[in-house]
Amino acid sequence: MDDYLEGLDRALKKMPAGKGTHERFVIPAPKVFYEGKATVLDNFAGIADTLNRDPDHLMKYLLQELGTAGKIEGHRGVFQGKFTDDALARQIEAYFEEYVLCSECRLPDTHLIKNDRVLTLTCDACGAHRPVRKRKAKTIIAKDVIEEGQIYEFRVESVGSKGDGIAKVDKYLIFIPSTTKGDMVKAKIKKISGTLAFAEIVERLGKV
Repeated sequence: MDDYLEGLDRALKKMPAGKGTHERFVIPAPKVFYEGKATVLDNFAGIADTLNRDPDHLMKYLLQELGTAGKIEGHRGVFQGKFTDDALARQIEAYFEEYVLCSECRLPDTHLIKNDRVLTLTCDACGAHRPVRKRKAKTIIAKDVIEEGQIYEFRVESVGSKGDGIAKVDKYLIFIPSTTKGDMVKAKIKKISGTLAFAEIVERLGKV
């Protein structure tokens, strides 16, 4: 019994310090400000460091999910368009769930390994491992920057009385003819009137 207790004590001392459980693991709140039409995530490097992930990997994920372009400038992440701190926080939390948190023990003490083109999340705490699934991006459109003549990705949430599909983006209702509920489409904004926008299909992406 003494040998068992000594072994257990040694194992506990080797566990990574400072993280413990998901509840005690705190992701820094995004510090956001705007430069013209760009959103600057001032503490991007600090967030990547807390998550213990490659900044380039985190940036690639955020750009895909936000449906925009951007780059890393020193400790900052710069994104084209205006995104709220809440929108960025939601995407960072989703990244944490998919690429950091162990699905078995719910600890963040993990690392990513790529073997034969398969990305695997391996837990240093419990030894569990799982392949990381490629997720379809759910594009978030920058707030208050929907522009006439621009193409965006939409999910049709309902159908109006005249049969046009309706997508919702923040305060806007976007009417898209020849679509039905659940359609994912790329559509070009033809006209904006107050909080209403009218678009035409550029490409059908399927259903969700």
